[in-house]
This record gives sequence, structure tokens and C-alpha cells, in this order.
Amino acid sequence: MEMKVFSGRANPKLAARICEYLGIPLGRISIGNFPDGEIACKIEEDVRGRDCFIVQPTCPPVNENLMELLVMIDSFVRASAGRVTAVLPYYGYARQDRKDEGRVPITAKLVANMIVRAGAHRALTMDLHAYQIQGFFDVPVDHLYAAPVLDEYFIKMNIPESELVVVSPDEGSIKRALAHKATLGGRLAIVDKRRSSAEQTHQENIIGGPVEGKICLMFDDLISTASSICGAAERLHQSGAKEIYVAATHGVLCGPAIDRLSTAPIKELILTDTIPLRPDQMLPKIRVQSVSELLGEAIKRIHLNKSVSALF
Repeated sequence: MEMKVFSGRANPKLAARICEYLGIPLGRISIGNFPDGEIACKIEEDVRGRDCFIVQPTCPPVNENLMELLVMIDSFVRASAGRVTAVLPYYGYARQDRKDEGRVPITAKLVANMIVRAGAHRALTMDLHAYQIQGFFDVPVDHLYAAPVLDEYFIKMNIPESELVVVSPDEGSIKRALAHKATLGGRLAIVDKRRSSAEQTHQENIIGGPVEGKICLMFDDLISTASSICGAAERLHQSGAKEIYVAATHGVLCGPAIDRLSTAPIKELILTDTIPLRPDQMLPKIRVQSVSELLGEAIKRIHLNKSVSALF
């Protein structure tokens, strides 16, 4: 079964890099909008019996990109593709993964249902906000981690272990911080975060460390409004940290994120290209690392029915 990779409009540059790694041309597909805003899609080559991968992160505008993904999946199913894999470098609605109060939806499950119902045979994702979302799909899910790409950036900096502190921005990210610490070395610190609303948090204490005079590396899965990460950076700065670096897989960067990050005491912010950044989001302190080779290798292994977990 021949492999083909196609892209929606959410992140065509990432799809092109994936194809460059795989040594294949990007599949030809036409996507546009009718005058009333409805999405139009036509596959411009034969996909009957082919192993098709659709690269489409459901990043902002989330609803537009999600609907485009569903339309694309339906197109491939009706064109008799042999297998359709939804490649979701970023999975929108992932933070609505449970009922944390009465009369609210579990939208992460709803989105998974929609993708499967549209006809996807499997999904490939990266750094889900909640790992249990893998179980929301009734088809196989391969879940990747950007940690090797982010860690490689810091390894090249040759930071002495005696000066290095890996920081968890909240108690929910401790496991992630420990995994990075196992690779990078150094000490561990945790910022005690208190949430006052869906948009507002404040940071109380720093557990572990110490961070005074140290180079602090803080890791998270995504940065949305940047309230938490900037608050944690400010707390580290007040505690005497010498340099503060932040790394995250997904740069959602919505609302006041850019304003907050531009004034935060962060020396560098390392993001991956799961979500494309607009020109107005490219602060001088932002460094973008590509996950195209990681995704490309996973796609190749799925196509050849080889282990994906062996990548880690």
C-alpha cells in the first residue's frame, strides 16, 4: 500500500518538512471556501487503496481547522483510500477533558468521536494536554512527545549540571519535569501555583531548588495566555535565578500572551512548529524547533507497521 501525505491549511509548512524528511512529494489537494464560508475540498490525485496521512493541527482558528479536517477525512474515505490517519500535532479542545463542574461538556471526547465518525482509521498526536484523551478515540492512537527535540536544544548549550535547575511550573507538570531532569541532569524545583479563575493564576512558593544564582529551565506542554508561565518566571526571578529559559511544545499564544512574554524575565522561549506562529507573534526571544523529523519517522513506522514507542 503506497504512502501519501496531505496537508490542510492549518500548518502546510510542517507538512512540507515532514514530506522532505520522508523523501516524498506532498499530496495534491485543493481546499477553499465557498462564498458563504463553507469549506470546499477536492483531492487532486488518485488515493484508492493508498495509506493516507492528513496533517492538520486543530489550532486557532480551532473550529475552522477542525471542520476542515473532518471534510478532508470524508473526502478520502469517499475516494476509497485504503487507510486514513489523522495527524494532529496539536489537539484542540484537549483542556476540556473532564466534567470539573456540573452541566459542562467533555468536548475532548466529542472531538474524538467526530474524527472517528468522519472515517479516520487511526490518529497520530503529540503532547496531549491530558494523556487520557488517547482513550477517547475508538481507533488506535499513537502519542508522541517533543521532549527529545526540546532537550537537544539545551544539551547543545552545555550548561554545567551544578548550575542547572529543571523547574515544573505547577504540581501537574512534575512528571514532565522529572523526565527532562533525567536527560539533562541538575536539580528539581516546583512552583506552587494557585488558580483563581480559568484565565488567572498566581504563584506562591518555590519547592526544591535552590534557584538563586542558577540557570532555570521550565517545561510545559502548551502556552496559551502565558499567565502561568510568566507568573512562574517572575517568581523564579524574584528568588534570584540567574537565567530563565522556557520550553513548550505548543505555542498557542492567544489573548495577552505576547505582551506578557515580551516583558517577562525569560531569556529564551523555545517552542516547536506544531502550531505556526504569525509574524506578530515572533518575539526576538522565541526560538522554534521543528518536530517534522519526529512526526515523519512516526508516519514511516506506522506505514511499515513498526513500533512507534521505540522512538522513545
